[in-house]
Amino acid sequence: MTLSRRDLLLTGSALMLAGTLPWRSALAAEGAPLAKPIPAGDETLPVIGIGTARRYQGASGEALVPLREAFQRFVALGGRVIDTAPSYGDAERVIGELIASLGIRDQLFLATKVSSSGREAGVAQIERSFELLGTGMIDLIAVHNFQDTETQLETLRGYRDQGRVRYVGATTWVERQHDEMVEWIERGGLDFVQVDYAIDNRAAAETVLPAAEANGVAVMVNLPFGRDRLFDKVRGQALPDWAAEIDCRSWAQFFLKYVVSHPAVTCAIPGMANPRYVEDNLGAAVGRMPDAGMRRRMEALVDSL
Repeated sequence: MTLSRRDLLLTGSALMLAGTLPWRSALAAEGAPLAKPIPAGDETLPVIGIGTARRYQGASGEALVPLREAFQRFVALGGRVIDTAPSYGDAERVIGELIASLGIRDQLFLATKVSSSGREAGVAQIERSFELLGTGMIDLIAVHNFQDTETQLETLRGYRDQGRVRYVGATTWVERQHDEMVEWIERGGLDFVQVDYAIDNRAAAETVLPAAEANGVAVMVNLPFGRDRLFDKVRGQALPDWAAEIDCRSWAQFFLKYVVSHPAVTCAIPGMANPRYVEDNLGAAVGRMPDAGMRRRMEALVDSL
């Protein structure tokens, strides 16, 4: 069996925890995950969701087993947010099959995107998302990477007025679009934005996050691990003893607690394709969170590596 960089770090953390509560029991003992309010709605969301880029593409047969187990464990631990997109290969189909087989649609906050040019193409893509996800209502649809934003937002607002979509938004995963995202936030009419933000990628904290907070826009964070960049950075490094002050048991929890403790961040959506990662990541939603001073300490540590 080949271990990923994440698996190697998890194995090391598990060895350090030997003699204490088992991983599963330690997580379950700490209660429900932290949730934050959606400014445009009368509800809260758990601060850790599942992102489905890459890992859910093309899965079928036996490859669905760990994904199914991941979804089951995610919901059992209080998770709700599942984020996907038509551009993620056939991830929408895979997710729709998993949701249907598990009967969990009512327990989820389901988010997808539109990335077409022109009204007709946008409507066709949105309708296909409803079909593949197997649902008559999608909680959030966002314009992906500012693709024909004006047209697609107008279409999405129509779906929202019809009750088929609950929230609308816009997404990016690159810093060069942050200024454009701020402009759209300040224009009004967005319920959510999704942006790249991580402990070693803090540009959004200077632009997008304060604009979203000031204008009552919820924030989803993609790439909270910089794909695998942060795990590469800490390879061979022990988790600092002082991480226990914020109830961190792994580097993944360290990175995620930093992200979701930002006042403007509503939810982070790391990729999760097996129940082991689900348990690890959702551990970041329980226990103590870093304050401003601790966040600076965390930044200094990562910047020094």
